[in-house]
Amino acid sequence: MQTYDKTHPWIKFSIDLRSVSPHLWMLLGEASSKSEHIAGVPLRPQTAQEMHLIYLAKGAAATTAIEGNSLSEEQVLQHMDGKLKLPPSKEYLVREVDNIITACNQIGKRLRNGNEALTSEKIKEFNKQVLDKLTLEKDVVPGEIRTHSVVVGNVYRGAPAEDCEYLLGRLCQWLNSDDFKPATGMETVYAIIKAIMAHTYLAWIHPFGDGNGRTARLMEFQLLLSAGVPTPAAHLLSNHYNQTRSEYYRQLDAASKSGGEPIPFLAYAVQGFVDGLREQLERIRKQQWDVTWENYVHDMFHSKISRSDIRQRNLVLDLSDSDKPVMPQKIAELSPRLAKDYANKTYKTIQRDLTTLEKMNLIERTADGVRSKKETILAFLPWKNV
Repeated sequence: MQTYDKTHPWIKFSIDLRSVSPHLWMLLGEASSKSEHIAGVPLRPQTAQEMHLIYLAKGAAATTAIEGNSLSEEQVLQHMDGKLKLPPSKEYLVREVDNIITACNQIGKRLRNGNEALTSEKIKEFNKQVLDKLTLEKDVVPGEIRTHSVVVGNVYRGAPAEDCEYLLGRLCQWLNSDDFKPATGMETVYAIIKAIMAHTYLAWIHPFGDGNGRTARLMEFQLLLSAGVPTPAAHLLSNHYNQTRSEYYRQLDAASKSGGEPIPFLAYAVQGFVDGLREQLERIRKQQWDVTWENYVHDMFHSKISRSDIRQRNLVLDLSDSDKPVMPQKIAELSPRLAKDYANKTYKTIQRDLTTLEKMNLIERTADGVRSKKETILAFLPWKNV
């Protein structure tokens, strides 16, 4: 008998999916469906790049923030754009983030060349990556199993050091077993369960002297990505754990104290994942709305080629980019092209253009100014009784 059998009897390498509630199965189905939807929606190159960078920044900021890194998502984005300046005393914060970004990019690159199974050596490599070039305690060696006891958050003691190598091997064996072999059409559902269980068990085992949480989240990221979950969505769990940090630790602690029942933690994680996917789909719908509206405006001016027609088309499109109504006197300040269009024109020209666009039902005058009527295209959606 291994020592952990007495000290950590909840580490059983099993999950009884028969105890999963109908509600959780529905959430898992929604997570799978929305992941596939996001993966299959064509985006403008700029929008696709923005989503990739925003959620990479969110994931990197979140997975390091849980461990105490104080950089915000905005600062991480600034750093990725080469615009963040920090004093030398805070440069280690950037190194922690860079380690996660580099590891995520390498995972994506490897998976584009073919899927690979999760092994003990791969997990050790993840740990080495997240701790690279950081100042560590003297008994912490990146990528090597710890030889000493660890206490997590002054509450939870990791598995006995002498059992960690064995437990890491058992974890990989379990994750690659038939327990996670899905029926046809359930691949993404089982991948989500597998990723969350990998995270849970690595947190319980805590095999490394440092960086266990970051390593667990990289495992989760690889397992989601390898199952076809799109990159932006694969960062959502890290973001959820960070945004609900106290609940994250409470759920992990409760799962061990319950004797190793992981379903409540699974439910907590999946609900956060679905919430994040819904938010991403709203972002995608907004882009699709913008594209459809832009095409509609171009169609409305399709046979109109005079200078005034082009100017009016530019006006309604640039007005569409404003989140709030614009006073007519400020219209020439909306964009460089409108400034050029109206440079030698009087205020009466702006008023005539607005009247024309109003008659075309493309804009609306309000007490606060004028606004585009982008909602017009919503009438083209299939009818449903609300």
